[in-house]
Amino acid sequence: MARKLSPPRSARKSGCLGTLVRWTFRGVLTFLLVSVGMAVLYRFVPPPVTLTMLFEPGGITKQWEPLSRIDRTMVGAVIAGEDAKFCSHNGFDHAAIQKAIQNNEAGKRLRGGSTISQQTAKNTFLWQGEGWSRYARKGLEVWFTFLIEHIWGKRRIMEVYLNVAETGIGTYGAEAAAQRYFHHSAAQLSPIEAARIAATLPNPKARAAIDPRGFTRRYGNTIAARSGVVRRDALDACVYQ
Repeated sequence: MARKLSPPRSARKSGCLGTLVRWTFRGVLTFLLVSVGMAVLYRFVPPPVTLTMLFEPGGITKQWEPLSRIDRTMVGAVIAGEDAKFCSHNGFDHAAIQKAIQNNEAGKRLRGGSTISQQTAKNTFLWQGEGWSRYARKGLEVWFTFLIEHIWGKRRIMEVYLNVAETGIGTYGAEAAAQRYFHHSAAQLSPIEAARIAATLPNPKARAAIDPRGFTRRYGNTIAARSGVVRRDALDACVYQ
């Protein structure tokens, strides 16, 4: 009886490598199709929940509101506080990123260079937190920022941002923040109320929009003053064209 010959070791390695390449290609293709599909879907449909919301231990409060029912002062406040170049960049503020890198390398207080577009991509599609997973998230954040800048446009980015951003412990979006802190709709926010909500955004679990003290109060006052510049210089024009 003839004895079967095993394929050479080099042939087996080549076969394993080919299988790995095929599965990698399929995985990348699947990710691209799913991510683009989600971006297209959320161009028209409110994101029902985010990963940050899912892992909120004490439950969440949120209420989606279209941008037409959020006072323009809120838009001006987040542009003033988070991203003054929102209407002029393509999703990435390269000067701010470079400055953040230089500050971090110099050992100064860590600062990010994230735009509202990047924050929206992270809040909507990705996760929070530090550690090694942060680097993987940053890479994905670039991809999703590119997608929403080209599929959603600036107005939709702002609308989603103001509905999914964490604005307090278990509180998400401008409407939920307005109801929680000021007991009325986000459609009726005054400039100082909008500024105080915007002042909590970098650290919403530690900063209070009601009776803020110290840095939060000063930062809120600064945002309120800058909001007038946003309106005067039409820095929010891309949202309202």
